[in-house]
Amino acid sequence: MDITHLTPDAEGSIEWPSFSNDKKAVVTLGAFDGMHLGHQAVIKRVVELAHQHDAFSVVILFDPRPAFVHGWVISHHGEEPAVQNVDAEALTSVDDRLHRMEQFGVDHVLVVHYTLAFAAMSYIFFLGRLTGKLGMRTLVLGQDAAMGKGREGDVKHIANLAAATGVFELDVVDDRGPGEVRIPRDFKPEAPSEWGEPVDPLANATKAERRAWSKKNQAKAMRAWSSTNVRYLLAHGRIQDANAILGAPHAIEGEVVHGEERGRTIGFPTANLGSDIAGYIPVDGVYAGWLVDGENRWPAAISIGTKPTFSEKTGLNERVVEAYCITDEWIDLYGHKVRVEFVGFLRPQVKFDGPDQLVDELKRNVEETKCLTA
Repeated sequence: MDITHLTPDAEGSIEWPSFSNDKKAVVTLGAFDGMHLGHQAVIKRVVELAHQHDAFSVVILFDPRPAFVHGWVISHHGEEPAVQNVDAEALTSVDDRLHRMEQFGVDHVLVVHYTLAFAAMSYIFFLGRLTGKLGMRTLVLGQDAAMGKGREGDVKHIANLAAATGVFELDVVDDRGPGEVRIPRDFKPEAPSEWGEPVDPLANATKAERRAWSKKNQAKAMRAWSSTNVRYLLAHGRIQDANAILGAPHAIEGEVVHGEERGRTIGFPTANLGSDIAGYIPVDGVYAGWLVDGENRWPAAISIGTKPTFSEKTGLNERVVEAYCITDEWIDLYGHKVRVEFVGFLRPQVKFDGPDQLVDELKRNVEETKCLTA
């Protein structure tokens, strides 16, 4: 898979590459944060059509996420985020998304640095560049996709443009999943108070109860397969529901560093991740999952807690992520970049009366982890 990084100029224009004068391209675009089942449906369709028409499969990947850029501008008096500003709401790193795209067989990924000037370009001009420079014969989009200045280029307008010009075709993929869900507007992470995997609070609610809950929480309708829904579920400890949308365990990555080594003193040494963590960190709690180091995988009980200090990079409370590998081997992972995968929520963070009670609870957490990762 060929990867090209592109940066718009001050006017938002991009020097698009030319792949071939004789071979067309099937194209899609977006942030693809999380690479959930909706994203996968779109990208698989791109690869499928490219094979059918002997064309290049091309993904235009926006980095940073458009939502992050626009949100940052609003909260920072029109200033765009700098390279060192971290998008703590991103579900996955760009590298992780690229790895998944390569697995799906994509030929080319164009990583476009998303800026306000680029966002201000009209969708008509933008699509004209894709057809003229990339040789786009087919554009593949999800059902509620929109692009260009003011998001004016929705599926309806693009379909009309394709029909009027006859230069390219529009292929719309059903990427919504099993209907709609309702998500509270401006939700904040909220740790479960009970032991065990949290359930959907609206699972058995009547229509009247759903309406009342939506009104109380100022909830908005959202497609089930969406990055926002995954983020909401992870922010409430609902790991299994989030993983069902992702089609794989949610994961974060970071370097193992020296911690306070309290776990070692009670027989539960942990791998502590440093502050530079890639991926969305679920709400505070104890989880079952896996710790992955290259080709090695170990079941792990994972603890996430919040420090009272704030990170300059994200503006959020600093988080502590520790993973206890369930193995009889001695593992030295200091300095290793590891992947932590989540498969289920075990319990909230609680204060124990003493080390004996803590050890007893950790033993239970280990057994629960063994069951969930078996």
